Amino acid sequence: MQVRAENISKNYASMAALDDVSLTVQSGELVALLGPSGSGKTTLLRTIAGLETPDSGVVYFNDRDAAESRIQDRGVGFVFQHYALFKHMRVMDNIAFGLRARRKNKPKEADIKNKVMELLDLVQLSGLEKRFPSQLSGGQRQRVALARALAIEPSVLLLDEPFGALDARVRKDLRRWLREIHERTGHTTLFVTHDQEEALELADRVVVMSKGKIEQSATPDEIYDTPATPFVFSFIGESSVIPVVVGNGRATLDERLIDLQVGNLPDGPAQLFLRPEDVAMVTDGGPGIPGLVVSTRRIGGNRRVTMECGLARHRIEFDAPAEVPIANSQRLQVRIIGGRVYGAGEEGYETEKLAASATSDFKWAKAEGWLDR
Repeated sequence: MQVRAENISKNYASMAALDDVSLTVQSGELVALLGPSGSGKTTLLRTIAGLETPDSGVVYFNDRDAAESRIQDRGVGFVFQHYALFKHMRVMDNIAFGLRARRKNKPKEADIKNKVMELLDLVQLSGLEKRFPSQLSGGQRQRVALARALAIEPSVLLLDEPFGALDARVRKDLRRWLREIHERTGHTTLFVTHDQEEALELADRVVVMSKGKIEQSATPDEIYDTPATPFVFSFIGESSVIPVVVGNGRATLDERLIDLQVGNLPDGPAQLFLRPEDVAMVTDGGPGIPGLVVSTRRIGGNRRVTMECGLARHRIEFDAPAEVPIANSQRLQVRIIGGRVYGAGEEGYETEKLAASATSDFKWAKAEGWLDR
C-alpha cells in the first residue's frame, strides 16, 4: 500500500512540530525518518497512524483519505520503542490480542493459534509462547511486539525507534533481522530513528528531518555522498566545518587555495564541510594546509587525528594509518581531497564572523611566519 502525506502541519502551542510536510512512501518500501530530538519525525509517524490529528494536510492510504477510516480500520501495525506488551499475558496471548479483539471477521481460535505459531517461527521465538514478558530479554520482547503488529496482517507497518531501548550489540543484530523480515513479508514500512547508522543500514530511503521540515529524502548512498544541506552533512557521519572565502569560482582558507568545486556560489564567506576521509596528511613534501595536532585516538586499524588549522584555529579530523607515529603538539600539513562548500546563509552566521576576524589577523600571522610553517 502506498502512503502519502500531503502538506501536513501540526503545532503544539507556539511550536511547529510539523511545518507543511509532504512525503510519499511507495508500496513495499522501507523508509527511515531520521533526525534529532524535536525534529518532528515521531509526530509525523503518529499522524500517519492516526494517533495525532494534523492541524492541516491530508494522509492518504493509496488514494483513500485515511481520516475517513477509524484508527483500527486503517490496517496499520504499530511498534513502540518500549514494547507496550501486556505484562499479565503470556507471549501467545500478547501476539493474539489484535486478532481476538476484532469485531468483524474474527478468526477461529484454532486459526489464531496457528497464526501465532507461524509468527513465533518468523521472529525466531518458537517455544517461548508460554512465557510472560518479564521472562524475556529486551530483544525478545521487541520481537514479540513486532509479531503482535504483524498478526493483524497490516498494510502498513510503523515503528517508533524500535531498538532505542536496547544495548548496542542487540540493536545491531535486530537491525539485520528486521531487514530480513521486511524482505520476506514486503510490508510498506516506515520507522523512526535518531541513529544514523541504523537508518543507513536498514532503509531503502532515508528522510532527514529538522525543525519540523524535511531536509532531504534520498537513498542512503545519496544522503551520505551528496547531502543537500549543511544540516544533512553535519548530522550524517562525522564532520568538521571551517570558514572559507569564495572568489572567482574557487575557495580559499587564509588565502590558501582549496582545490574543490564550489558550484554557483556567490563570492564571499562560505562554509567548507569535511569528513575524516576528505582530509589526507601530506607525506610527499607537497603543498598543504599547516596545522597543530591536538589529540589522537585509535579507531580500528586507523588513528583519528584532531588538528587545529587556520588563523582562527579551527579543528578538523582525519584518519592516518595506526603505524604512523603522530604526537600531540606535532606540526604537520594536510591536503583537502574532498568535502563540500556551502554558502554562509543562515547557518553561516558564525562562519561569517570568524572569516572577518581571520582576515583582520592575516597580516599579523604572516609577520609571525605562521603561514610558512
